[in-house]
Amino acid sequence: MKFSINKEDILRELQLLQGIVEKRNTMPILANILVNVTESEVELIGTDLEVGMKTHFPAQIDGTGSITISGKKVFEIVRSLAEEQQVVFSEEKDLMMEITSGESEFKVLCLPKEDYPQMPEPKFEKNIVLPLEKFKEMIDRVYYAITQEQRYYLNGALMLLRDDQMELVSTDGHRLAYTSLAVEGLKMENEIKVIVSKKTLNELRKFEDETVEFDLDDNNLFFRVRNRTLISRIIEGKFPNYEAVIPKGNPDALEISREKVTGAIRRVSLLSTERSKGIRFNIEPKQISLYSSNPEIGEARDKVEVDYSGNEMEIGFNSQYLLDFLTTIKSEKICFELKDENSAVLMKPTTDDDIKYLYVLMPMKI
Repeated sequence: MKFSINKEDILRELQLLQGIVEKRNTMPILANILVNVTESEVELIGTDLEVGMKTHFPAQIDGTGSITISGKKVFEIVRSLAEEQQVVFSEEKDLMMEITSGESEFKVLCLPKEDYPQMPEPKFEKNIVLPLEKFKEMIDRVYYAITQEQRYYLNGALMLLRDDQMELVSTDGHRLAYTSLAVEGLKMENEIKVIVSKKTLNELRKFEDETVEFDLDDNNLFFRVRNRTLISRIIEGKFPNYEAVIPKGNPDALEISREKVTGAIRRVSLLSTERSKGIRFNIEPKQISLYSSNPEIGEARDKVEVDYSGNEMEIGFNSQYLLDFLTTIKSEKICFELKDENSAVLMKPTTDDDIKYLYVLMPMKI
């Protein structure tokens, strides 16, 4: 096996694979990437058994073959080379890969290809094509509410595809983020409803193109962007009934400047307790008073003008949960729909862009 390629052309692919390969070293082979060289192209594969990626690209081929090499080491080696250099990869005897570029020469011990896990093959016969940049915006708006815990069905976001519409929803039990987007020309034989892992969504955010192709089988999801295919095991389990969580008809609505309330929350949260990050809102007509205290440090207060004429109430929130929402939207004003100090609050931007965005937050006792 031997091929040569420009440094920049392979470095991009190796960098993307860094997010895929296993870091914990539970199985040494999973820290490696599989290099397949055919007569026409080079294919690189990385997986942690839950998420995998295949990428292929042309190169100058002088010999075919397959071997697995440390994903981290080959990336560090290529990255260290001089700019705009040709890099030559050749398989030596005794499972050794030689990497040369100019006067630089490396020999890296490899593992046999036979030990590498088999990757499922997508068909992409359903012709499901989604707008990638809008999909990435939706991911940004739900990503922070995905948890990592024993309830594995919460370790990802629910993706729903139906005729002319896609939805992405996440929850950690304390809050829920919901997004939907009209997708013109999206025709589905049957509604698709799957949980996409947090790691998969994060890797999708790194891809760039106008569209992403989507497919699935009984166990896996497939996302293809140009020469790269992301493969993700479906998270089994029943996602919570999110429609029942979104409050309907909260009677009191207030409008507030996103920039002003974000600044006030940041300031007041400086003296909130480390663990709860709790701040108290005293909501009155025309203004909100914010308050936090920490017995070991002190207390903080601030006020923000609002457009509100509903009932007065005192309600507590986790300040980080508020900031997660406020920092992912562009709308100048935010609407809070409230019922009482014990009920979930519905938050949304006052000006909708293409993506409908709702955020449900449970209050906390302070």
